[in-house]
Amino acid sequence: MGTSLYHMLLVCLGAALGGAARFFLSGLVGRRFGETFPWGTMAVNVSGALAIGIVAGTAARHDLPGLWAFAVTGGLGSYTTVSSFSLQTLALARDGEWLRAGGNILLSLVLTLAAAAVGLALGGLWGSGAS
Repeated sequence: MGTSLYHMLLVCLGAALGGAARFFLSGLVGRRFGETFPWGTMAVNVSGALAIGIVAGTAARHDLPGLWAFAVTGGLGSYTTVSSFSLQTLALARDGEWLRAGGNILLSLVLTLAAAAVGLALGGLWGSGAS
C-alpha cells in the first residue's frame, strides 16, 4: 500500500472517531449543563484546541506524518475545525505576525458568521419552494 493511500485510510479512521467523539462529548455536556449556551460546542472546541497543540508538537518533534494524518487531519478535523484555526493563529503570533494573527481572528469570525447567515437564508429560500 502506498504512503498516500495509507495516510488517507488514517484520515478516514481518525475522522470517524473524531466525529463520534464530538457527538458524544457535545451531547454529554449539553445534557449536563443545558442548551441555553453552547457549552457542548465550547467543550469540544477548547478540548480540540488543547489536543491539536499536544499532537502537533509531538508529531513535529518526532516526525510522525501518520500521527498527523490520523489525529490532526482526520480526528481533530472532524472533531472541531477551531483547533486548526487556533494552531494556525498561534503559529502566526509566535512568528511575530501579530497583524496577520489578528486579521485571521477577525476575518474568521466575521466571514464564518456571514457565511452561516447567508447559508441559513439560502436554506430558507430553497426550503420554501422559491425560485
